[in-house]
Amino acid sequence: MVPRHARVITPSGYDADLQLTRTPLREGERRMSRVLARLCAVAVAASLLFTTWSAATPKEAAALDPTVGYLMAHFTGESSTDQQIYLAHSADGLRWTDLNNGGLVLRSTVGTRGVRDPALVRSPAGDRYWIIATDLCIGCGQDWSTAINNGSRNLVVWESTDLVNWSAPWLLNVAGAIPDGRNAWAPEAIWNPATGDYVLYWATNVPLNGATKHRIYYARTANFRSVTTPQVYINRPGNQEIIDTQIVEVPAGVGGYRYVRASRDGQIAIEGSNSILGTWTALGNLSGIGLTGAQVEGPMWMKVNSRNEWVLYLDQYASGRGYLPVLTTDPSSPGSYRLPASGSYAMGGTKKRHGSILNLTAAEQNRVLARWPATAVNRIQSYNFQDRYVRHYDYDVRIDPNVSPAQDGQWRLVPGLVGSGTISIQSVNYPGYYLRHYGFDFRLEANDGSATFAADATFRQVAGLANSSWTSFQSYSHPDRYLRHYAYLLRLDPVTDAQSRADATFRVTS
Repeated sequence: MVPRHARVITPSGYDADLQLTRTPLREGERRMSRVLARLCAVAVAASLLFTTWSAATPKEAAALDPTVGYLMAHFTGESSTDQQIYLAHSADGLRWTDLNNGGLVLRSTVGTRGVRDPALVRSPAGDRYWIIATDLCIGCGQDWSTAINNGSRNLVVWESTDLVNWSAPWLLNVAGAIPDGRNAWAPEAIWNPATGDYVLYWATNVPLNGATKHRIYYARTANFRSVTTPQVYINRPGNQEIIDTQIVEVPAGVGGYRYVRASRDGQIAIEGSNSILGTWTALGNLSGIGLTGAQVEGPMWMKVNSRNEWVLYLDQYASGRGYLPVLTTDPSSPGSYRLPASGSYAMGGTKKRHGSILNLTAAEQNRVLARWPATAVNRIQSYNFQDRYVRHYDYDVRIDPNVSPAQDGQWRLVPGLVGSGTISIQSVNYPGYYLRHYGFDFRLEANDGSATFAADATFRQVAGLANSSWTSFQSYSHPDRYLRHYAYLLRLDPVTDAQSRADATFRVTS
């Protein structure tokens, strides 16, 4: 028996007030009652703790279907449009095709409104995905000095259940709990079976032990909405910074370590461990093949689907050439890394900057390719000057003969940025840039995500006004006006006579 009001405080903060009948007790019975009360409290606490833990723990890892393709998330450069989420697909891991015709796929609407260094994360059950990225937009009101010394302490996170429909982004504060932490850069995450949650790690600039520099911190999370208290994860000696690091899990029988990480810390350092949060062993670096932190950064691992071979992509930031693949059959052996043969890889039309790669199952790949199919490349020929084609030149738009370079006169007619049954006209060599009118003049401009831009860059493709077998482009935002040329420059005008009808008629041709 227990006292009438025995209060139980559980580890989760639960307060149980047990209402029981009061009965007079002898001394021996009182001693026994105190023992029973303690046993009851322990049992209730254990039960509630188990229930709380079970509810917060992600599903157990499922045996995923075989992987057949690859999805890369990346950013492309330094403009506000470049510092967003872009996707590319590959069938072999070396030859990449830009998705969404090279245009951005996700735009950050939170924090600095720009993102870099995206990491793709799949749940162990394969039923949920996240993109986590640096909340940073250079040139969008912030310079590098501010970003280093007083940048965002947040990461930007998106969530999906299918890789094609993504939530609105949210901010996850990871560096705010680090004393004098000044930013949060280059996030990565890996599922840790030892703890049953994700190890989220990133770089923060912080003064500590007499050195102000970037160190790698980590925290644990089950859902990328809250994290444990950050801890130092990697700290190089002296004033040596470390910003970029990424871990890959290696199957048994390859090398001597379950996990290998590549980091930029002056070199491209290779380390191994059998535990994500355990001791790591320095294994060497890639200076033997001429690659150091002075030339490359942003290490990005990819396991080849069909065999035990890995590709470590490195961003050639110093030369501005984007990612370079380096191949190995043993990630833990720096001497096994080799540069690719000339012509053996192709990175697609956009520059690939620091990102991550996810191996895709057939179902995942089918969803991704159905959502962002390739669109044909076309030229737009003038009806009444048939040797001339629509082209961009210094971001102005005109009709010219003998367009050079040829890609300045190549376009993709993609689903309209707004409105069903409409199209938008996207540049081939400037992915994410569209023909849009501004003051009834036409420009080639990057999609800024605004409703005004979307409306100004959207048209209805209708039968040609001068010849119904050709095409005219009616403005979505000004339906009484059409795209036409005047003195070889493109304008948006009302069409009132035979001359303007001819000027507003075009052929879409390959």
